[in-house]
Amino acid sequence: MADEKKDEKKIFIDEDWKQQAKKEKDVLAAEEKAQNDEEQGGGQRELPEGDFAALVSMLFTQTLFSLGFIQVKGQDKRPPDLALAKYNIDMLTTLEAKTKGNLNDEEKQAVAGALNELRMVYVKVANQMGIGG
Repeated sequence: MADEKKDEKKIFIDEDWKQQAKKEKDVLAAEEKAQNDEEQGGGQRELPEGDFAALVSMLFTQTLFSLGFIQVKGQDKRPPDLALAKYNIDMLTTLEAKTKGNLNDEEKQAVAGALNELRMVYVKVANQMGIGG
């Protein structure tokens, strides 16, 4: 039993140890705050270059959101908003018409593909709601 007491390590808590623990705690708290700020949009983040593909993607995503295919984390599921979806599809259609003759093949395909897919999804959702396309 005397040998066991010899083998036990003694813990000495001194002021240096307390200061070090506080510094580590403060660093962790600052990192957590920075991460929360970034997740909530408060932190600076690098955005991709604005280009035609990004604009098409933005309208595509907004339409999917309005049709109920994309949900906001932590919020209740919202019913589809067909009027907003139609507006976004109309915006993309206008973009296609106004840029006709000025797009390369890849850009033309991106707009046409997005419109085709969104129109099909719109009709599907409208039919599910009993409204018809």
